[in-house]
Amino acid sequence: MTIDFGWFLPTMGDTEIIGPATREATLEYLTRCAKTAEDAGFVFMLVPVGTTCEDAWLASAAVAAQTDKMKFLVAMRPGFVAPTVAAKMSNTMDQLTHGRVLINVVTGGFPSEQAADGDFMEHDERYARTQEFMQVVKRAWTEPRSWSHDGTYYKVEKGNVFPKPYQRPCPPWYFGGASDAAKKVGAEEADVYLLWGETIPMVQERIADMRERAAKIGRTLRFGIRLLVCARETDEEARAAAEAMVAEVPDNFEGMMQKHMSGADSEGEKRQRALREQGDWLGPNLWTGIGRARLGVGLALVGSGENVAARIREYVDAGIDTFIFSSYPHLEESERFGKYVMPHFRGEASVPTAPVVRELAPA
Repeated sequence: MTIDFGWFLPTMGDTEIIGPATREATLEYLTRCAKTAEDAGFVFMLVPVGTTCEDAWLASAAVAAQTDKMKFLVAMRPGFVAPTVAAKMSNTMDQLTHGRVLINVVTGGFPSEQAADGDFMEHDERYARTQEFMQVVKRAWTEPRSWSHDGTYYKVEKGNVFPKPYQRPCPPWYFGGASDAAKKVGAEEADVYLLWGETIPMVQERIADMRERAAKIGRTLRFGIRLLVCARETDEEARAAAEAMVAEVPDNFEGMMQKHMSGADSEGEKRQRALREQGDWLGPNLWTGIGRARLGVGLALVGSGENVAARIREYVDAGIDTFIFSSYPHLEESERFGKYVMPHFRGEASVPTAPVVRELAPA
């Protein structure tokens, strides 16, 4: 099994410890982050979406123009852009970067954030819309002639999207979600099904469930996981560095997050909070303490490079082949991961390579 390692592009700004950004998300800084991650051995970068982030597509395009190998996992958000327009956006970037685009489908987990952008659809219906969105985009990617679609959420008459993707037949779908509605979409449409950081038994259960769902309709899935990481030469150094990341978080901050999270309809958020309630350490090198200071994924691998690599290998043995890591600050921590962890996967991890440029057909 080849392992894909991905890092995180901090388009909301960056910081040495968790708190207000101390480094602005300038093109120069984001480019440094991308090139440093590339040198560390990462092959792609997750580009986040959110109210505090730069626009994912514009930021990715700008940074891609400054790099040669790095791929970008960019979000399509059903409900905020028409699927044919989304297909043209991704196809254009895919062509201009010679295939360095991966697609992350983000359905949304906080009703308040959805409402702030004008979307008031209920949870399960959002996932039904997401599935139809993915199906329409797939047609826009692959249909050689004009086509039409008349569905519940989208209607297209004589669609004919150009350019077509650079990747053949199309970029892969990355998609995650822990609810039954999300699992249906993942099993039927995704190429890489993503999980937030969870314990090995939880991951094994999810993978077995999703494999069974996909097999029933003749499909297979790859599996990825989103985790934070703090790797150092020794476990003691790593623990000290991890604790320093949250040292200035106010005592009442976690309670404020819990209050905010109470309005979420994300099953993944609920599972992360449940892990946090089990204590700071769930096992060797598995730290939930970072969940004191952030929403979303709240599990980190903390330890020596050797021990972090050992924990990663346990996830690989459970069926994970794609890892998306981040830490604070993203620039230096990707470099440390490359120094302390990557050597343990030499020969197993995919490596950054310049894309093959196809020759243009004669005019």
